[in-house]
Amino acid sequence: MDLHVAILVLAHLAVLGVGVRLIAIDIATHRLPDRIVLPTLAGAIALLVVEALLTGEPRPLTGALWGMLLLGGFYAALRLLSRGGMGGGDVKLAALVGLVLGRDGGQALLVGAAAAFVLGAVHALGLIVLRRADRGTHIAFGPWMIVGGVLGVAAA
Repeated sequence: MDLHVAILVLAHLAVLGVGVRLIAIDIATHRLPDRIVLPTLAGAIALLVVEALLTGEPRPLTGALWGMLLLGGFYAALRLLSRGGMGGGDVKLAALVGLVLGRDGGQALLVGAAAAFVLGAVHALGLIVLRRADRGTHIAFGPWMIVGGVLGVAAA
């Protein structure tokens, strides 16, 4: 394994570590704290800029920024349309997940984004069937975004 691949793997593992922490926080509090999400997003962007400068290859950075804008923008639109169903933390986390997935390519972005919604829907339907939730129950979506992101990276 060359140095570039090793650093890439370590960066993914670092973001995954933050993701695990965010899963626990979101399940417990239904919050995705800016003090965790925003520095992670800034750090990931900085790492991608350094990668582009060191490798001379701008495509991963460009893909990452497009992924951030597309997924973050999609979640921002959902927030506006959902009237409180989607939180601001979800939008910021979507930007981070989109950044990571976009760096890994369009397939990763599509798989990760779709998986989050499929997994979240299956979870919600399961809770409804078990009568542990109804249509008005708030369900933490951050965990599904993170798990979807992991699946997207694995698909790449």
